[in-house]
Amino acid sequence: MEQEMERLLRKYPDLEVCRNDIEQAAHFLIKGYKSGKKTLLCGNGGSASDCDHIVGELMKGFTLKRPVDSLFEKELKEAFPENGEFLAQNLQQGLPAISLASHSALSTAFINDVTPEMVFAQQVYGYGEAGDMVIGISTSGNSANVVNALKVSKAMGLRTIGLTGESGGEMKEICDVTIRVPWTETLDVQERHLPIYHSLCIILEKEFFNE
Repeated sequence: MEQEMERLLRKYPDLEVCRNDIEQAAHFLIKGYKSGKKTLLCGNGGSASDCDHIVGELMKGFTLKRPVDSLFEKELKEAFPENGEFLAQNLQQGLPAISLASHSALSTAFINDVTPEMVFAQQVYGYGEAGDMVIGISTSGNSANVVNALKVSKAMGLRTIGLTGESGGEMKEICDVTIRVPWTETLDVQERHLPIYHSLCIILEKEFFNE
C-alpha cells in the first residue's frame, strides 16, 4: 500500500491531505473482500461513469494477471474436456462489485413509480448484506439519492466510503470514511477522484492477486 500511495502523491501532491482517508478506505475494502463481501457503488452523471469504471477495474485484471486457481481449472477441464482449457484460460478472478447506476430498467421504473431520491437506497436494500462495502460518489457530498443510499447502508450494517469534494457535504457525517479532495468545482473534484480510485483498485489487486 505504501508504494502505491507514494506513487499517487508524487503525481498529485495536493492529495496528501487525503492520505489517511484513502488508506483507511483501502483497509475497509481489503477486510471486506477477505470476509467474502462485495462492493456496491452509486453516483450520478460523471460519478455514475466512475462507478462503472471502478467495477471494470475490480472485476477483471487491471495491472496484474488474475488466472483462475488451479483447482477450478482442473474442475473445468474435467467437466468440459472439449473446451475446459479455453474456459480456464479466458477467465479472470474478480473482486465482486456492482454499479447501482448501471441498471437502467430498474432505475427508471423505480424513479417513475416511487421517487428518484430513493433509487440507490432501494438497490442497497435489495443487494446489501451486513459487512458489504458501499462507495458513494458525489462531488458536493449532498446528492440526495446517494446520501439516502448511505443512510440505508449504515442502518443495515454495511461499511460506507464517500468520495467527494472539499466540504464533504452531508456525506462526511454519514460515511465511515470520507475522502474529501481539496477542490470545490465539479470538474476539479472529478479529476482527482479518478487517480484515487485507480490507486485503491491497484492496492486491492496487489493484495489479492500479486504472486
